[in-house]
Amino acid sequence: PTVGTVVALIISMVLLARAVQDLPIGTAYAVWTGIGAVGTASLGIVLFDEPATSARLLFISVIIFGIVGLHLVSGGH
Repeated sequence: PTVGTVVALIISMVLLARAVQDLPIGTAYAVWTGIGAVGTASLGIVLFDEPATSARLLFISVIIFGIVGLHLVSGGH
């Protein structure tokens, strides 16, 4: 698991570095952390049987809409 985590961290940092070439750092970081939050919450539901309540799914959706919105208004394609 440690090796997998290190590899995922390196890939994540490389992708963040690539993103800041086209997006402002604040937007890129917000999108990066938002994707992590959505991924973590989703995996909690799928892998650990955390409740998929309507409120939880609504707020995950809000994060996704925020990520898309930030990307659109920051000149992302």
